[in-house]
Amino acid sequence: MQASAPEPRAHAEPARIEVALGERAYPVLIGPGVRHRLPAEVARIGARRVVVVSARPPEWTPDPGVPHRVVPARDGEHDKNLATVEQLCRAFAEFGLTRADAVVSCGGGTITDVVGLAAGLYHRGIAVIHLPTSLLAQVDASVGGKTAVNLPEGKNLVGVYWQPRAVLCDTEHLDTLPRREWRNGYGEIARAHFIGAGELRGRPVAEQIAACVGLKARVVAADERDSGLRHILNYGHTLGHALERATDFGLRHGEAVGVGTVFAGRLAGVLGRVPVERVAEHHDVVAGYGLDTDLPTGVDHDELIALMRRDKKATSGLSFVLDGPAGPELVADVPESAVRAALTGM
Repeated sequence: MQASAPEPRAHAEPARIEVALGERAYPVLIGPGVRHRLPAEVARIGARRVVVVSARPPEWTPDPGVPHRVVPARDGEHDKNLATVEQLCRAFAEFGLTRADAVVSCGGGTITDVVGLAAGLYHRGIAVIHLPTSLLAQVDASVGGKTAVNLPEGKNLVGVYWQPRAVLCDTEHLDTLPRREWRNGYGEIARAHFIGAGELRGRPVAEQIAACVGLKARVVAADERDSGLRHILNYGHTLGHALERATDFGLRHGEAVGVGTVFAGRLAGVLGRVPVERVAEHHDVVAGYGLDTDLPTGVDHDELIALMRRDKKATSGLSFVLDGPAGPELVADVPESAVRAALTGM
């Protein structure tokens, strides 16, 4: 059952993390009730009119404080396509949005991706503010400016880099989530353990979110367009994305990334990059968040390998972000035999 929205009340100052991108820097605010700061953020960027694309009920969709239109949407990978982007851009045009205006997303990670892409394309770029409402969107999808939609051939193959002007991570939204959506977010938190976030198990969820966002903000500030360091954010994602496609999204993104993280540890072990204790740590951390650590039954290894070859990072053979003596890094031309051995071990 959908929880009713709490009445606005005074809250302690939220955690604030800056994504340091010079003139395009923006704040990420984390805490209860921060969605009510939307009118102030809209005023800060000077937007005169706003389209709010929301997958949430009206009581959870905040008023931006200026003339606006709410466009209903729904979370989920099956609407994460170019047809949805066209529908949104037409809604922007029908409402008369100009470059002086803004778009607001209110929903999970797929909403963030699709609305961000539509905003980046409409009038060659219009301001966007994200109100991520799922744990996965708050810890990862809403920050960093990567926007994309899927093609039948693979996940996130069409997109642009388009940074938001602000991100409001309201932890009150998380109270409405079903258990599976918490698992979905924990997959991204588990993989963050291996790319610099440290041990987050057992910490309050707001601290987990802040740690993941802080890590991502540092990486994005150093490598906005994925030319080097930012590759580490894709830890566990190569197999994760393939599993999503192979199960027709029966496996949620974070769930798939959790399995992909265990696989990344196994593959690093097969290649001799890490000792057996580090391989076991991958399994233990993912399991510690209540996530599955095995491949789903019935998935075909040949199909997974074919999908991984089409991964957008794969410029030279099978490529994976893997742990090693110098920490996580992108490893190209991984032998297929090693990949099969790691899959068989799962």
